[in-house]
Amino acid sequence: MRFPRLLVLPAFLLVVVVLLGTNEYAVARPSRRTADLAYVPAADPDFDTERHRLDVYAPRAKSATARPVVVFIHGGSWNSGSKDFYSFIGRRLAKQGVVAVVINYRLAPQVQVPAMADDCARAVAWVVQHIADYGGDPQRLFLMGHSAGGGLAALLATDNALLARRGLAPNPVRGVLLDDPAGLDMYDYLKKLQYAGDEEYLIPFGKDPAVWKATSALYHVTAASPAFMLFIGGETYPSISHSSEKFRQRLRQLGREPKFTVLPGKKHAPMVLQLYWQHNVIYQELLKMVGA
Repeated sequence: MRFPRLLVLPAFLLVVVVLLGTNEYAVARPSRRTADLAYVPAADPDFDTERHRLDVYAPRAKSATARPVVVFIHGGSWNSGSKDFYSFIGRRLAKQGVVAVVINYRLAPQVQVPAMADDCARAVAWVVQHIADYGGDPQRLFLMGHSAGGGLAALLATDNALLARRGLAPNPVRGVLLDDPAGLDMYDYLKKLQYAGDEEYLIPFGKDPAVWKATSALYHVTAASPAFMLFIGGETYPSISHSSEKFRQRLRQLGREPKFTVLPGKKHAPMVLQLYWQHNVIYQELLKMVGA
């Protein structure tokens, strides 16, 4: 598509674009974005100048007390995605009294999932150390993730060794919101390879079943794990519905029944795109969880 074709858009679409842009400006005003902060030292031999960065979105309004913190981890099948696409989540959380952190992490085929999880752990360690400078309370730290990012968020919250290796023991995560999460049980998923194209996930996860299990939150969750909240699309992928229900049942067995909500008619991508709207039900429940 050439850019000049934009000039022949129907008038009503141009109006929609203008209105969305105007709305985004209005949403942005109450928040302050600090972009592209490196959470890995530049001198580190593994430092990736693009992927080892995060953005902080803080409310402009002054607060007498430190605010809750939500770290958002994007999805993208472990091989794509960027924090820059999800600025609307940071803006909307900040507008509602939360210090939001939206992170990048390295992707396949450059690295596999264990390294991605370590990147996320390093980002959380940076947040714990620095977020007070942006008005956030490191004692009130929560995670949120969509799709592959949901699987990584669940893993950080349940595999305490991930954060302990980065100097965070005990685990500082107080709660997790999973938005149509993928990867909660890749051990079972990759053993079956029952869907067309499933072999592509052997690139980020490798071919060792021990790694599949080690990177699946289902096998790490305990009665001491933080509170979970799951939102699942009524028309999402069957694998996500199935693994999310298994995760729910495991939490129930441990006496940690999560809030579990199926949103009728929602497919996988719209489950995160709906977060463009500030008063979406996911935000409403997240704000209750974090106490904003």
